[in-house]
Amino acid sequence: MGRMENCVRTKPAQYFLNGRFNYLRAMLTNIEHIGIAVKNMEAADALYTRLLGVAPYKHEAVESENVITSFFKINQTKIELLQATAETSAIAKFIEKKGEGIHHLAFETDDLDAELKRLQAEGFELLKGFPKKGADNKMVAFLHPRDTAGVLVELCMEIK
Repeated sequence: MGRMENCVRTKPAQYFLNGRFNYLRAMLTNIEHIGIAVKNMEAADALYTRLLGVAPYKHEAVESENVITSFFKINQTKIELLQATAETSAIAKFIEKKGEGIHHLAFETDDLDAELKRLQAEGFELLKGFPKKGADNKMVAFLHPRDTAGVLVELCMEIK
């Protein structure tokens, strides 16, 4: 028996069209960015500018999350640096517990509401208080890391 014969393949009902699976329906379109928690934005900006060979294209405060962000882009890959502006922010708590480093992996979608419904139907837990406006002109939502092998997953969609 081949390896693939042992795999269980399930397809949610909403992705069927006229009784056939609709492979053209894009769920998550790409990795939108990697979020990195930092203690000092000025030092981190300098470090990533040297590392990547480009300056950040944007700095933005997200007051609802008590963070400031800095964005770098190389081709289609984005890096988001996040620094806490309050001890109560999720980034401050993350750094206190785990230190600086990768905080989240963000995936882009064309339809955030539909994608959240699909993922909740698949058993993923959405963090409370989301979706809401995030940085870089995006609506964002997060999945609980206990459902994603310890990785905080962000889903984001461009605000049009």
